[in-house]
Amino acid sequence: MLSVACFATLDTTTRHISGSVSLLMALWFRYGFQAVATTLAVLPTRGLGILRTAHPKFQLLRGGLLFCCSLLAFYSLKYMPVGEFTAIALMAPLVITLWAARVLGERVSLLRWTLVIGGFLGTMVIVRPGSQHFDWTVILPLTLVATNAGFQVLTSKMARTEDPITMHLYTGWIGTGLATLALPFVWEVPHEWTVWVQLVIMGFLATIGHFFLIMAYMRAPAASLTPYLYTQIGFAMLGGWLVFDHVPDQWTLIGMSMVALCGALGAWLTVREGRVMIQPAES
Repeated sequence: MLSVACFATLDTTTRHISGSVSLLMALWFRYGFQAVATTLAVLPTRGLGILRTAHPKFQLLRGGLLFCCSLLAFYSLKYMPVGEFTAIALMAPLVITLWAARVLGERVSLLRWTLVIGGFLGTMVIVRPGSQHFDWTVILPLTLVATNAGFQVLTSKMARTEDPITMHLYTGWIGTGLATLALPFVWEVPHEWTVWVQLVIMGFLATIGHFFLIMAYMRAPAASLTPYLYTQIGFAMLGGWLVFDHVPDQWTLIGMSMVALCGALGAWLTVREGRVMIQPAES
């Protein structure tokens, strides 16, 4: 819960800073801070052996997918309230159920299909025709859900053989490298000290949020933790209210509740069925 509180605050800060600085520059700062902080924390105790990986191509692909997720998240937050965006983004575990049935050939029970349909209906209630969210911008978080599903499936496969700290380290540096390619075209020097403070806060929250998440997975099964991850919707709504004075309307709250309920029940069903749960999205 500390982890998702960090991610929700990161998203709120991202939305707030979106009018003051290029989002690609903010993304570079967020990844760079995480990469440097993780390296300084890990190398003294683990040495260069932490860089050893059996699947360098998968590490590159995973880092690229997460960078795309972060880019889509940053631009989604520029146009959407934090709470509504978070609810749509947390559809990823339900989408992975469809992926497992279609691509991996897994058998999906009727109850799980019902939860998937319920989650989709909840998303449709959030972005319903006539609401302020029903425009082209909804494509961004929906594309994020699909990209994140691919990222999660790859993460699940790699987690069987790779050290999670190694994956975390590569993720930070690959994201930093990709963002650096765009940096010469978007670089601008912020003239207000508050912008610098927010950039540092973003990097710190991303780094510490991931460390909290890793600590949680070292102590409990992923399926047991997943229901708690949906509290991010509540933290996101709180941030939207405190910073932007935004409160979702009645129908949007119903849709967000449907997504959270179906997602949490899906995680509970995973525990009951004894299946391996996919990790949640990294912000």
